[in-house]
Amino acid sequence: MTARPKIKVLLIDNHLLVLDGLKAVLETFDHIEVAGTAGLAQTGLDIGREVRPHVVLMDINMPKLNGIDAIELFRKELPDARIVMLSMHDSREYISSSVMRGATGYILKDVSSDEIVSAIETVADGGTYFSSGVVDVLMERENGGDTHSLTPRERDILGLIGSGRSNKEMAEALGITPATAETHRKNLKRKLGIATTAGLIRYALDHGIGVKAG
Repeated sequence: MTARPKIKVLLIDNHLLVLDGLKAVLETFDHIEVAGTAGLAQTGLDIGREVRPHVVLMDINMPKLNGIDAIELFRKELPDARIVMLSMHDSREYISSSVMRGATGYILKDVSSDEIVSAIETVADGGTYFSSGVVDVLMERENGGDTHSLTPRERDILGLIGSGRSNKEMAEALGITPATAETHRKNLKRKLGIATTAGLIRYALDHGIGVKAG
């Protein structure tokens, strides 16, 4: 029986403990070779040009150049490499952005080492891999998101956010306090799985949720 060729993996994460832990775990598998490690996306790209990895396992939140923005650079410089994002974030915004930029996998940092290996094997074979929590978010996106679970007041707030209103302006428009407006904003981020106000604005526009000024 022919032995499976080794899968060359490049690890990129600015947390040294995570990087060392991943490297130690992956090196226990005979069919996986850790071809390089880096704490910055740009450094990882430089290493990648030399080692030509089959799979790039990359964090999102890194200084200078974040993982999502780095995806396009890796696809341009290393078109044969498969990119898997490894993140603590399960927000729709991060996942969707990663997929749209060209990531072939997205797994959460709390998954088991066996699942990380499964993700590496799957994408190396030409497939895609998303951990269970990520699949749930993607399914919600396909089904139109969570707009049906929003209260009428939350839809009003989301529409005003989509119109670029500040907490003070929303408070004046709806007869509430700025603090209450901010609470609604935070609840919307949590309920919709969106990390930033810019993401809420895009979500409101994508779903046609708006409140006319008056």
